[in-house]
Amino acid sequence: MPEQRSIPCVIARGGTSKGIYIKANHLPQEPVQRDKAILAIFGSPDIRQIDGLGGADPLTSKLAIIGPPSRSDADVDYTFGQVSFRAPVIDYSGNCGNISSGVGPFSIDEGLVKAVEPVTIVRIHNTNTGKLIVAEVPVKDGRAEVYGDCAIDGVPGTGARIMLDFADTAGSATGKLLPTGHLKETLATKYGAFEVSLVDCANAMVFVKAQSLDLKGIEGPKKIDGDKALLDRLEAIRGAASVALGFSQTPEEALIKNPAFPMLAVVSPPADYLAFGTGVIVKADSISFVARNMFMQVLHKTYAGTGSVCTAVAACIPGTVVNEVCATHPNWGSVINIGHPSGIISVEAVVVELEVKRAAFPRTARRIMEGRVLIP
Repeated sequence: MPEQRSIPCVIARGGTSKGIYIKANHLPQEPVQRDKAILAIFGSPDIRQIDGLGGADPLTSKLAIIGPPSRSDADVDYTFGQVSFRAPVIDYSGNCGNISSGVGPFSIDEGLVKAVEPVTIVRIHNTNTGKLIVAEVPVKDGRAEVYGDCAIDGVPGTGARIMLDFADTAGSATGKLLPTGHLKETLATKYGAFEVSLVDCANAMVFVKAQSLDLKGIEGPKKIDGDKALLDRLEAIRGAASVALGFSQTPEEALIKNPAFPMLAVVSPPADYLAFGTGVIVKADSISFVARNMFMQVLHKTYAGTGSVCTAVAACIPGTVVNEVCATHPNWGSVINIGHPSGIISVEAVVVELEVKRAAFPRTARRIMEGRVLIP
């Protein structure tokens, strides 16, 4: 039997996701061979990913490929891959904001970016979208700080606050903040017509009101993921949005070729509900609205980072379905507080005449393992 191949890698938590971070020069350069290596690293396709490092969950089957910048205004290039465990597919059609939060610390700790105390600015070129993300990373003794007082719902404990600004990412996938030029439109599906808003910032998303689906909006993972008929309707809407955005020719093709993007979110007015996992009551007066983010055909147990950006930006645009359910508070200023299954994510969002001026949110990240992964 041939010897196994050894590839240096890091496993790190970025925000509420966990991923494998690899330098670009440690993977094959030819795309087909590269993807074969990545699938082997994760143990895909296999719903348990038992023969690799994947965690058998969409939130832990994520990849960051990091290398030298290909544009002069960036410090590093970063390519995100959503690795399927159901099929031999790696979806490169969008980005992950949570995994993005680990790119700055990885780049500093690996010597790709010079450490500057107390905060190092890392300009990240996301190759999936061609957009620039600016990360503010706390640094101490030449390495990214791990410990701090920043808490994010969905992650135990606290960590060093990493601010990510996605203001440059409007039109990331389609070239336009409003890809079709409409604030709202009707999508026809095999389950009927649904009023939605299509918005593209950080990642393209389709938004639909909970009441259109006969939902309260505060449902959790058990309720949504256990309802196959509902999941089919949600995927039909996402598939129709994929066609409207030009990502796929049919809704069925969207499930096969781009199962992660566009993302879909179900939104509803503020309401009290119990947070998933903790049972803590999320109070209606502490959130701008309730949102449930579907990701890889199941409910995201928290909320996608790029989805948070796009959702907050959509809330700032009068006439979208998100803006229509959004409540305001005089003390919140430009902050949009999104109520997700596990708690709240706050995004600083400023949009002036359809120009995104700021779209920033805090994350934490932690390097969990560094070493080498062996693949056949």
